[in-house]
Amino acid sequence: MAKPSRRALLLLAALIPAGWGLVVGWWTPRGPGGNLDAVVSVLASLAVGLLAGRLGRSRWAMLAAPVLFALAVELARIPLRGPTVDAPHLSGFGVAALVLGRGLHGLFTLLPLLVGAAYGAGLARRATRRAAAVPPVTGAAGDGRQTPEPATGAADGSRHTPEPATSTGDARAATDVRTGGPAVGGAPMRRRPGWTWAGRVVVGLLAAVVALVTVAAAVPARTAPVPGGIAELTSVRSGDRELGLTLRGADRNAPVLLFLPGGPGSSEVGSVRRHLVGLERHVVLATLDRRGGARSWAAFAPSSSFTLDSEVADVIAVVEHLRQRFRQDRVYLMGHSGGSLVGVTAVQRRPELFHAYVGVGQAVDLRAADISQYADTVAWARRTGRADLADQLTRLGPPPYPDLYTYEPLLANEAGAFDFDRTGNAEGRDGVAENLDVPEYTLLEKAHALSGNLDGWDVLYPQLQQLDLRRDVRRLDVPVYLVDGAHEVPGRLALTREWYARLEAPRKEHVVLDGAGHRSLFQRPGPVTDLLTRMLTETRGPGV
Repeated sequence: MAKPSRRALLLLAALIPAGWGLVVGWWTPRGPGGNLDAVVSVLASLAVGLLAGRLGRSRWAMLAAPVLFALAVELARIPLRGPTVDAPHLSGFGVAALVLGRGLHGLFTLLPLLVGAAYGAGLARRATRRAAAVPPVTGAAGDGRQTPEPATGAADGSRHTPEPATSTGDARAATDVRTGGPAVGGAPMRRRPGWTWAGRVVVGLLAAVVALVTVAAAVPARTAPVPGGIAELTSVRSGDRELGLTLRGADRNAPVLLFLPGGPGSSEVGSVRRHLVGLERHVVLATLDRRGGARSWAAFAPSSSFTLDSEVADVIAVVEHLRQRFRQDRVYLMGHSGGSLVGVTAVQRRPELFHAYVGVGQAVDLRAADISQYADTVAWARRTGRADLADQLTRLGPPPYPDLYTYEPLLANEAGAFDFDRTGNAEGRDGVAENLDVPEYTLLEKAHALSGNLDGWDVLYPQLQQLDLRRDVRRLDVPVYLVDGAHEVPGRLALTREWYARLEAPRKEHVVLDGAGHRSLFQRPGPVTDLLTRMLTETRGPGV
């Protein structure tokens, strides 16, 4: 059977990584979602690289295989939107998106692909050298056996046995006189140049990095047990997506409180575990990772189907699961920041599922709040000598803006423009970022807790700007408790007070906590826990 031509082998060496790139772009377009995805990505990429390098038989495979793979991935995920998959952007948020998106994705695919291609090419070249070192010898019958030369008679009648050849070329066939080592194909072996050994060292170090990354990605998340209670890291299906859910409580029969974190694609499991542990004595605390956040990363929907309605549907699916799991007719719902818009909408549509609603840092009208924040930030920039920022914002003009990067000057300077004395606060200025070091997150989920917020915010935030609770939610048929920090962004707090004054509800209360800002439930967890404990006694009814 004829061997494949060199051209055919090179074509295969190109098609295999490109095909794997299309699979990855469809399977994990924003990067591996969980431990299993990450480990499979590494092992499969190693195998693809090894095969491509072996077929290509060249160091160029180390470059060609990753490049073809990357191009195929980018082609497959063109329909997606978000900073981690869009074109790179030269800004602080842009660098973060590049590292957490393409950088992290490459760590589990491109890097092992490169290492595999390097070893595959090396194995192919070694096999070629070995084949060249043993030339084929055939006998008279062509059966592959060497036929010895017969002895010949001399003129004097004696028999003469031919001596082995001792020519210079034959001597080299046995030994390379320059290196003292074996020669290949009748030609002396050359000493390997220093860069060859350096390349081997580099590839070896990269292989070690791949091994360490694989082991780190395989370490599972865990949550400390609650004696006599419940402590679980689980998931709930919403449509065709799996959403991460953390359950903790000292009493399985206690009322269930579902917490919705802030921005789209966000996760606050670390913040809840660090600062709201006191609630576990009174409720079964269910903390949801919103679609695209940390343990719900794999559930990030295509941009076209990531909407307020899909977010509300997720909440309803989780509530139905909790009602069935804990045999309770209703649950309590608490939403923070952007999660409060989703929470209010869910309560408005399905009030029969809820005992009461708690809004912390309640969002009311994002467009109006952003315009107010814009004016305050420009004034702060001018007052504090930040002329560049003031000029940048002036050039942009007031919001709304089309994407995350245009909002970056406002978002990146919010903590500075609206800073306050945090003495005695449980949480500092870094918010989510300072609460990632908890065992409930895997290494991969810690990265997703940040990148999910970037992509989710970019896709969903512009849609949410169409919602104004003063116009769209005038009545809720459950008790309503609102919590704000006294140092909340002034425009937001004013809007909350205006909506609260107009809202009709069976019971309503608005609490403003001193020494706290937008993240008041994590900054002042004691008063928030006290309020929620009182709420339980005021609102528990039949079916609990």
